[in-house]
Amino acid sequence: MILPALPILIPLISLILLLITFNRRQWQPWIGLGGALLQLAAAVYLLVLVKNEGILVLHSGNWQAPFGITLVIDAFSAFMLVLAGIIVVSISLYSIDAVDRQRQSYFYFPMVQGLLMGVNGAFITGDIFNLYVWFEVMLTASFVLITLGGEKKQLSGAVKYVSLNLVSSLFFLAGIGLLYGKTGTLNMADLALKLSMAENNILMNSSAVLFFVAFSIKAAVFPFFFWLPASYHTPPIAITALFAGLLTKVGVYSMIRIYTLFFVQDKLFWHPLFLWIGGFTMVVGVLTAASQYDMRKILSFHIISQIGYMIMGLGIFTVAGIAGAIFYMAHNIIAKTNTFLVAGLINRVTGSYDLKAIGGLYKIRPWLAILFIIPAFGLAGIPPLSGFFGKLILISAGFSAGEYVISFVALAVGLFTLFSMVKIWNEAFWKPRPEGIPAFSGEKEKLPFTKVLPVAILGLLTLTMGFAVKPILDFAMEAAAQLIDPSAYIHAVLGTENLIHQ
Repeated sequence: MILPALPILIPLISLILLLITFNRRQWQPWIGLGGALLQLAAAVYLLVLVKNEGILVLHSGNWQAPFGITLVIDAFSAFMLVLAGIIVVSISLYSIDAVDRQRQSYFYFPMVQGLLMGVNGAFITGDIFNLYVWFEVMLTASFVLITLGGEKKQLSGAVKYVSLNLVSSLFFLAGIGLLYGKTGTLNMADLALKLSMAENNILMNSSAVLFFVAFSIKAAVFPFFFWLPASYHTPPIAITALFAGLLTKVGVYSMIRIYTLFFVQDKLFWHPLFLWIGGFTMVVGVLTAASQYDMRKILSFHIISQIGYMIMGLGIFTVAGIAGAIFYMAHNIIAKTNTFLVAGLINRVTGSYDLKAIGGLYKIRPWLAILFIIPAFGLAGIPPLSGFFGKLILISAGFSAGEYVISFVALAVGLFTLFSMVKIWNEAFWKPRPEGIPAFSGEKEKLPFTKVLPVAILGLLTLTMGFAVKPILDFAMEAAAQLIDPSAYIHAVLGTENLIHQ
């Protein structure tokens, strides 16, 4: 059954086609968009298949687990594949006019497909070492993207980005080596089975700490977040939006996966730690964002803040808590990407990202104000948008589990998030243009359809998630139940015979 390999094969084939036709520069955007659409269609099909038939498993080369390379698609990974497809389709369309021809000539569209391949590989791998490999594929593609154009600020940001992520990779690799030395396996289902039966599984904490540091850096969790706001605002906005939507979420996904599957031996230590870390991540991110006036920096710090909500769900460690984290991650991937894309539209009209240098947009582009309000107020948690229900599910789960402190912190952080979004609205749209700032030529230009369409689609998805909460939440609950009780995952990968043998 080759279907589980499609999320890797489609971006790989698209990348190869883009390289083969590289001299046909006019084909590049459309091949990239076509590959992204095909991957999204495959992801939706796989999600329906998982919903109807259960967990999908591919043993590469017909080598049965735990000896071969295994690809596994359960409800959680299928959901993430669809979200990744939505974001890359949106970015590919937006990039046609948002990324200049010079940067496109530096392998922009092939690297987007390479990044998608790494992200998808991380979502579906059933082997902890191959998770490391897909992280490196993702890091390589993202490094090329963040440096495209070679501007000084980009290179400065890229040094911080790559340096910290390489440190993260070293911690990850050290944790893998230590884990293999203790267990003799790297298959995640096999690890879950062996550690569930080990008498001294508390000794796994040394490996768990290394993984925690590695994934915390990649997810920009407190106190390892400082590389993100120093680098994400430097490349073109389409690249920033792609990174904001996907890269940190792969770190969160990996953290949720391993700390529900096999690092579950010391709940009294890890779950309170996740709650504290989640709370600090929320607070530091949102307070720092409130002091900024560059739209890209405000939104970058809010990436950090909202990662805290997802870590909060992991710390609660109930089906409702994990489901809330999954729902909130889906909302944030769509809304956060969209706010950056809207910021790009504002820059196209005004020529600036600095809130102090722009104003009066409501009079000249009222529809742009609406496109901003939907994702921005969604991030702030205003009903009936998706962010409201994401926060409601998490906070309700927190109160039900008796975690009152983190629940009140989450409520307070939501108010500060609203402050930042209202700040952008007031400065960019409501206040008059500052005196002495001449009109920018973009005020009279018609915005390209390829830039407006993805913003409108993502805004519609934010509204849809708000009005169609139940089916999405039901699926998130199903995914959370599989994570809390991984027996179905273990059985799907190892099979009955291996379970009996073990």
